[in-house]
Amino acid sequence: MPRPIQAHINSSAIRHNYLVAKRFAASGANGAKAWAVVKANAYGHGLFRIANALRDVADGFALLEIEAAIALREAGFQHPILLMEGFFDAEDLAACIAYGFTACVHQMYQLQMIRKAQPAVPMPIYLKLNTGMNRLGFVPEQIPALRSELAQNPAIGSVTLMMHFAEADGERGIDWQVKEFAQMCTGLDHPVSMANSAAIINFPQTAHDWVRPGIMLYGSSPFADVSAKQLELTPVMTLTSRILAVQKIQPGERVGYGGTFVATRPTRVGIVACGYADGYPRHASTGTPILVNGVRTQTLGRVSMDMLACDLTDLPEADIGAPVVLWGEGLSADEVAAAAGTISYELFCALAPRVPVVEI
Repeated sequence: MPRPIQAHINSSAIRHNYLVAKRFAASGANGAKAWAVVKANAYGHGLFRIANALRDVADGFALLEIEAAIALREAGFQHPILLMEGFFDAEDLAACIAYGFTACVHQMYQLQMIRKAQPAVPMPIYLKLNTGMNRLGFVPEQIPALRSELAQNPAIGSVTLMMHFAEADGERGIDWQVKEFAQMCTGLDHPVSMANSAAIINFPQTAHDWVRPGIMLYGSSPFADVSAKQLELTPVMTLTSRILAVQKIQPGERVGYGGTFVATRPTRVGIVACGYADGYPRHASTGTPILVNGVRTQTLGRVSMDMLACDLTDLPEADIGAPVVLWGEGLSADEVAAAAGTISYELFCALAPRVPVVEI
């Protein structure tokens, strides 16, 4: 019999969340299109699982890995596909041209590579402008040379101007980057893509032509102080397991490696078939929320490779075989992640291959 841990992926939820993102975007720019961001194996949810769920509603798919983009195209997806880090060498560029991908271009050498490749059909690109994130993109001093290259490069097709917000979910906000972007775009009259999940929700005026919803597609909030439920987002992944053993300990007894939890009262300890080898965060300490029989309780002690402990003292009906929700339906992944000192992105992406996935 297999271990009872499973990840349940709700395909109707991903469609719902995509349409929520479109609705937020429409409040700022009616008709704005949305890239469904499916990088990192669709944030750990399964690329084809998510792409198939969105096949009839997505305007396009955005990701990083060219192999994944090729796989989508060869599986029959004719949607626009955006490579968010662009191409890295001539072989990647050839694939972009052959499969009709749109590539993010953030270095001058990439434009020169496109010119040298002489594609039969001019290649669509996203020009990444660095407005303060300081990861990828052209800086203001490069804009004159960029304008010149675009004007003289017949291999370049449609151009979209792109930037990425660094603090759309924080106190500093977006105005400083919007101002920089506007200055850099002077003389460049092209469609625009600015908004990530946080900006789509908080600053829909930045929606413009294309938005890029990521974490919100998977039912998590991009904000620490606003829940996914408040944003009408539905969890897509629910990680479940069961109680496989129950221990009864007395005050002063300890639980788990290092004995980091010390009982202060007679305590019923439930042992759950889930550990860090399944993708549960090892650094989740005592007090991380968990649902047993649909009732909220907490973890106890350190997470082991294959098991974790939880408090059943106030759940007398919970015994061996009781169902457990680690995160998802009924227990936000955002809350679990915050208690573990991380973010829901990491929880989703860390789901281990050994965990069976069930589509619902």
